[in-house]
Amino acid sequence: MIKYLVRRALGWLLMIVVATNITYFLAWAYLDPKSNYVGRRPPLSEQQIENLLAPRNLSDSVPLYERWWNWLTDIVLHWNWGVSPTGGSVNEQIAYRAWVSAELVLGATIIATVIGIALGVYTASRQYKLADRIVQGISIITMNINIIVAALAIVILAINFNQWVGERVFYVTGSSSEGVTGFFPVLVDALQHLILPTIALVITGYAGTYFLQRSLLLDNIKADYVRTARAKGLTKQQAIRKHALRTSLIPVATQVAFTIPTVFTGAILTETIFAWQGMGRYFLTTINGNDVHGVVAVAAFGAVLTAIGAILADIAVVVLDPRVRVS
Repeated sequence: MIKYLVRRALGWLLMIVVATNITYFLAWAYLDPKSNYVGRRPPLSEQQIENLLAPRNLSDSVPLYERWWNWLTDIVLHWNWGVSPTGGSVNEQIAYRAWVSAELVLGATIIATVIGIALGVYTASRQYKLADRIVQGISIITMNINIIVAALAIVILAINFNQWVGERVFYVTGSSSEGVTGFFPVLVDALQHLILPTIALVITGYAGTYFLQRSLLLDNIKADYVRTARAKGLTKQQAIRKHALRTSLIPVATQVAFTIPTVFTGAILTETIFAWQGMGRYFLTTINGNDVHGVVAVAAFGAVLTAIGAILADIAVVVLDPRVRVS
């Protein structure tokens, strides 16, 4: 098992290196750091722009292969992913925003996954009954609600609730408040900022997992091995729990593992509405700001998360499928 995971990790490491370097050349083909200084008042001369960009390894007067080599050696030797055209450290931005995104999306993803699986199991074992139809109807509605609509509705409800109780129970913007110190005050403040975007992401995100889990479980309930288990004396619920559920969880676990990069860098609308400075907004900022180093760093971050998701999916398959463990 360990040898297998090591081989997989090395394979993904090679993929990350190749993808990141390709992204570097593509970023230089489409982004122009010099354009950030065009149209300034007072205008900057060509020499002044060159003096600003050259020390940051962002000058197009330097051959591309030389810029690439300087960028690559700086990462390998110093783990320095460079600076933006305005001089900001990419390392600092990634470190801060990755943590912000982790706070926002990891909890929401876990909660949405648990709810989706639980509802899928519950309704699949009660197919066509009232509870099944109610959950299906609600899930179809929530799945088709745009995250903007859901987030704005939750914000309005939270504002009205705060006014009703006369206290600021929920914060509708930002990931934290300034000047809060102490473990428990910081924890409470973080939860007050986190509850609303988490609810928005869970409401709009659980249905995909729910429908997948329900469909897979219904297929496995009718399989021969489940019928055999019931013929040996197991109740329907016991047969589902001990046999059908384990098999149906494999594709669900794989899907959830591979959504890790998406939830980190794709929650752009949620971050914008709730004013969270996460990876999604940073990705847009780097593109709009012609930040070559920032774009490449975000791409590398996404590649690393993809690799982590793939390895977690492999682990989930091994845990859930005894045939894979034996092989």
